[in-house]
Amino acid sequence: MQAIVETVFDTVYLISVILIGITMIVKCGKNKQYRLFGIMAVVLGAGDSFHLVPRAVALCTTGLENFTAALGAGKFITSITMTIFYVILYYVWRTRYQINGQNGITAAVYLLSASRIAVSLFPQNQWLSASSPLSWGIYRNIPFALLGLLIIVLFYKSAKEQKDRDFKYMWLTIVLSFGFYIPVVLWADQIPLIGMLMIPKTCAYVWTVLIGYFAMLHEKNN
Repeated sequence: MQAIVETVFDTVYLISVILIGITMIVKCGKNKQYRLFGIMAVVLGAGDSFHLVPRAVALCTTGLENFTAALGAGKFITSITMTIFYVILYYVWRTRYQINGQNGITAAVYLLSASRIAVSLFPQNQWLSASSPLSWGIYRNIPFALLGLLIIVLFYKSAKEQKDRDFKYMWLTIVLSFGFYIPVVLWADQIPLIGMLMIPKTCAYVWTVLIGYFAMLHEKNN
């Protein structure tokens, strides 16, 4: 039952975010903001597919324990693409709110992103092992969480200051995504049921993508 439900959910998720992203890229015209948003959605879906597709195959065939290397490699790729996702989201913020300068914030975004990727490259992560160390899972997610916190603050302040109704809840989608993700990192190995939090985490990312898509439609219709 888990195999069917999870596979259907992940399939719908991947197809939806990638199609929405492609649609935004095609229909955004010369609007840089929505082109970036579309690219961001495609990066999200394509990156997650490296982990979710092998997981679906494993669940529907011989089990997760026989796909350890493929799942680990997929998690590694996803850790990189999710970092890129937030860098693009930062530039969506800059474009939408016409931010100039702010070199310190840009430097912080790149420093945190580079730190996350660099830590992810260390062999101590043991991506291809069935028992990768929790400590390195925490190390690589510290800069990632700080990057997410920075993006949350930026969108919250700008949307509030400019009374941006379309992006009013963008900050909340990111809060929810991290809120569901952090317990999985910390406790999913000890309590497998906590891994189910990846479903609402995924829904939070879908909400993020839909905010951009509906904002584009709203702008086109006005």
